[in-house]
Amino acid sequence: MSENDFLEMARNNQKKAFDIIRKLKIYENWEVIGAKVNLIGSLKTGVLMKHLDIDFHVYTTDLKIEDSFKAIGGIACNKGVMKVIYMNLLDHKDACLEWHMFYQDDDGREWQIDMIHIVKGSYYDGYFEKVADRINQCATDGQKERILRLKYETPETFQIPGIEYCQAVLQEDVKSFNELLEWRKNKPMKDIIEWLPE
Repeated sequence: MSENDFLEMARNNQKKAFDIIRKLKIYENWEVIGAKVNLIGSLKTGVLMKHLDIDFHVYTTDLKIEDSFKAIGGIACNKGVMKVIYMNLLDHKDACLEWHMFYQDDDGREWQIDMIHIVKGSYYDGYFEKVADRINQCATDGQKERILRLKYETPETFQIPGIEYCQAVLQEDVKSFNELLEWRKNKPMKDIIEWLPE
């Protein structure tokens, strides 16, 4: 694959992701219950590649489970939504409801849409928005291209969180997939990676 083809693939996937957001009316359905919806993750930072995922953090001052179900119901009734997984973590540090929606696009590709409904003012309120903003401020075009290439070169059998690619390139100047694997060997793994670019 040439450099232009590689970057075109990334651009097409990112364009498709925004089309899906509009088609499913994700913002509109959450705003019906008075929620604030923030795009985060690889789509926000422009490094969405092969793993077709779209990430949102959603906030309400008074988190009502029935309101969350109402918003998700409005999204899930759209054609193409195949499955929805729900997790109640309100009694955990996360203080959230996790919604993992699986959507099949017109080309038959499966997308995972994560919508995390968070209690406003809780531990992770605004944290991952700050991470995405810092990546956009700090990463050069060349570094973002390197992140995309590393994601492209990662075999389908590997499950590597997107934030690790950013940390590896921006903090450790990792340049190849082999270097990425070596770096990961010595890196302590956490359920949620708390890292902010300097």
